[in-house]
Amino acid sequence: MTTDNKTRRIVFLDRETLPDAVTVRRPGFAHDWQEHPRSRPEDVVERARDAEIVITNKVPLRADTLAELPALKLIAVAATGTDVIDLAACRERGITVSNIRGYAEATVPEHTFALILSLMRSVAPYHQSVAKGRWGEAAQFCYFDYPIFNLKGKVLGVIGDGVLGKAVARIGEAFGMDVRFSSYKGVDGMGPLYTPFETILAESDVITLHCPLMPQTRNLIGPAEFAAMRKRPLVINTARGGLVDEAALAEALKKGQIAGAGFDVVTKEPIAADHPFMDLMDRPDFILTPHVAWAGREAIQALSDQLIDNIEAFVAGKPRNVVGG
Repeated sequence: MTTDNKTRRIVFLDRETLPDAVTVRRPGFAHDWQEHPRSRPEDVVERARDAEIVITNKVPLRADTLAELPALKLIAVAATGTDVIDLAACRERGITVSNIRGYAEATVPEHTFALILSLMRSVAPYHQSVAKGRWGEAAQFCYFDYPIFNLKGKVLGVIGDGVLGKAVARIGEAFGMDVRFSSYKGVDGMGPLYTPFETILAESDVITLHCPLMPQTRNLIGPAEFAAMRKRPLVINTARGGLVDEAALAEALKKGQIAGAGFDVVTKEPIAADHPFMDLMDRPDFILTPHVAWAGREAIQALSDQLIDNIEAFVAGKPRNVVGG
């Protein structure tokens, strides 16, 4: 793997972001491995001092911190998103940044449809009503307290045409949905296979987001967009917090501008007690899960394996999954 016998110091700053049941194998070269369940930003310099390789999932590594880690050569991000890393500062200091790719091709689309199906068929409120005794008190074999809709024939608006968006589209097609891709607000000239963003808002029965959070996608859906949703769709976000104006979504749901919402992400995580979504938790048309769409056991093991593959490739002089490379 490597021709030298150097022992490289590796520090995993937030091992607790991966479940204990997932195996994080040790690299196949001489190393000193240290891991911490979690780290505060102010802990990083002390813990990563003299480390050549740092693993982080959500612990930020900003320019001021990097300036105090002169031995650092590789930041191995245990996730796809790299917004916690100051990439410009890494380039200036010659620090390579690698990330995880392609591991969530099944788990995120499956979670997306778990939300869609649960909302379309009112699974959670019916279960809760049975638990409260409603079925036992019913006058006949069933009751119709909550609406149930089929997916077949419904328009599925997919915003974002990457690996995950395309996987969601394939599942939608298997259910017999009319799948339409859209790019971001204000983007034109995408060709005949794309539906304008404004048309997606107006004609979709379900709108699902699968795009990165960037300046041009922040608050991609806000008050004006909710007002344009003529068919009162479901709005699904398993991508990134910040793509939807969350206060505006809460108001849109309360005003009946949308039929329901299923979210797995919020702008600041973990969610605050005063977040507008917390007022929706008792509603039958709203589901919030704690950023676990990515967390299928098989997917996390694949992530862990790829993380170590990235580290071994870097040490072998063949870096892979280099961000910006």
